[in-house]
Amino acid sequence: MSLQQFWFVLVAVLFTGYFVLEGFDFGVGMLMPILGKGSDVRRRVVLNTIGPVWDGNEVWLITAGGAMFAAFPEWYASLFSGFYLALLLLLVALILRICAIEWRAKINSPQWRAWADIGIGIGSWIPALAWGWVFANLVRGVPLNEQRQVVGSVWDLLSPYALLGAATTGILFALHGAIFLALKTGGEVRDDARTCVRILFVPTVVIVGGFGLWTQLAYGSAWTWAALGAAVLGLVLAGGATGVARDGWAFIGTTLTIVAATVLLVGSLYPNVMPSTIDPAFDLTIDNASSSRYTLQVMSWAAVLCTPVVLIYQGWTYWVFRKRLTVEQIPAPTGLPR
Repeated sequence: MSLQQFWFVLVAVLFTGYFVLEGFDFGVGMLMPILGKGSDVRRRVVLNTIGPVWDGNEVWLITAGGAMFAAFPEWYASLFSGFYLALLLLLVALILRICAIEWRAKINSPQWRAWADIGIGIGSWIPALAWGWVFANLVRGVPLNEQRQVVGSVWDLLSPYALLGAATTGILFALHGAIFLALKTGGEVRDDARTCVRILFVPTVVIVGGFGLWTQLAYGSAWTWAALGAAVLGLVLAGGATGVARDGWAFIGTTLTIVAATVLLVGSLYPNVMPSTIDPAFDLTIDNASSSRYTLQVMSWAAVLCTPVVLIYQGWTYWVFRKRLTVEQIPAPTGLPR
């Protein structure tokens, strides 16, 4: 395996980890108005399930972006300039979500908490939809010219395939979040979360299955059929496990689906990192978009030394906060009076 291939795989792994971990974060935020309806205590139960881990999950995105910048600077530059407005909107939504989560409990006011909940919802829905749209456009190809600049208008990026990609990540993350809530809560919140899983399951199968099949037939290769099969298997496992109240296995199922779907997308993209719809000669590949060999060597040693440490401390965090939450465990609000 060449250094370029190693770093392409590592960037893919980082984005996969981000989608798995931040995916249920987004799902929890998307479902918070539904599963927390009618009671601030219920909304606090829902939000507290991700309270200890949501900011650590975002480290995966920061690391993925940093790895892309260092290993494939041409890819980073073309992607962030060509998708500037969309990624700026995504960044603003993430900042809004961070502020809403952190500040929600600072003031003991129903109106303040209502505005914070709106921020959490917006900051969860926009990234959940945007990531599917971005990656679908990468696989489909963008109008990239010989200067490695994305030309054309935003309408060129709003193809039916890209919009279906947005719907895929949106509903898949919502299902992932509902299963996570069923795994992490007890009592009436868990019962409602499992009901939400059953409601979301069939539409998720249809949308994810349709997008996966389209990707495979239009852009995939022989080996990516295995990834598509694994994604379907994950959904089957999630549905079957939910039916017998095995929430842990259901969560493993949606995790498998997200991992397999990401593998299908990056596998269909390889060896390109940004195909051009203008002329294949303008394609950005892992070779012509990468940094120097020396840079990749230094980065590889840093990754080998640091990655296990990150995995250990994040795994420890999940272990410490592994127990279920119920309405009875939530104390009275302690924020400042308005």
